[in-house]
Parts: sequence; structure tokens; C-alpha cells
Amino acid sequence: MNLYTKLNKVKKEIGAISKDNTNPFFKSKYFDINSLLRHVEPLLQKNGLLLLQPIYKGYVISEIIEIETGEKIQSGLQLPEIDDPQKIGSCVSYYRRYTLQSLIGLQSEDDDANAASQATKSQKQWVNKDDKIWSAAVDKGITLTELKKHYSISRINADLYPIK
Repeated sequence: MNLYTKLNKVKKEIGAISKDNTNPFFKSKYFDINSLLRHVEPLLQKNGLLLLQPIYKGYVISEIIEIETGEKIQSGLQLPEIDDPQKIGSCVSYYRRYTLQSLIGLQSEDDDANAASQATKSQKQWVNKDDKIWSAAVDKGITLTELKKHYSISRINADLYPIK
């Protein structure tokens, strides 16, 4: 079996992963890197695949290697240029989780999937200062309050909007 056949087999065995941690700041659920690894690595190893997650030339890489042939597949994200080691550590953990998640194409199981899909359907389009919609609204004399009824506008852009 080649790498992709084995990876497909692993993906089928994994199924959807339940988010088991809560971010108190955003009040959202997620699965942390350790939970993800506990779930994924035994299945990779069972199928003759090795997971490595090195940091190379400023990138966090998730790499899955077929042990017998050396065939590999990678996903990576460039780390931001930050001097604070604690923030870099947080970025590394976050990037390890998301590069692995995207590499395998993992599904996550949301407790509030219905609420999330409803929110997505009713979400307003974002408008920024340089958008055509912004320019047309200003040209027509539409107030910020009226524009916000139909579009989402960040606080920074709202402060820049000329017609309050």
C-alpha cells in the first residue's frame, strides 16, 4: 500500500473528532494538540506511518512519512516574527494542531453544529473602507447606522466612516 492509500485508511478510522476543550475567552470548543495526537498517532503507527512536526526555517511543519518507502506528505505554516517566547510557543501549538488537521483532512464534531450553521446563513457580508459597497454608500449619503443594518463593519472601519 502506498502513502495515500494508508492515509485514506487512517482517515476512515479516525472519523470525526469531538472537541474536548473550551476556550474561555472566545467561549468556543476545540481539541488541543495532545488530545489530537493521542487519537491520531496510534492509527498512523498501526498503518506504518510516522508523524513528525518539526520547526524548519521559521515554519511549523506536519509531515507524515510512509516508514518503508520514505514517501511523505507535508503541511506547513510560517511562524509570525514575535520576540515573546510564550507567544511563539502558543503559535507553535496552534500551528501543529491546524497543520495536522488540514494534512489529514480531519472533521471536527461540533456540539453546536446546528447553531453554527444557522449563524452562518444569517451572517452579514463584511464591508471595509476600500470596498465598492462602502464607496457607493458614502456617495448616496447612507448613514453608518443604516449601513450596519445590512452589512458587518469592524469598529476600526466604523470610526473611519464619514456619515454617522
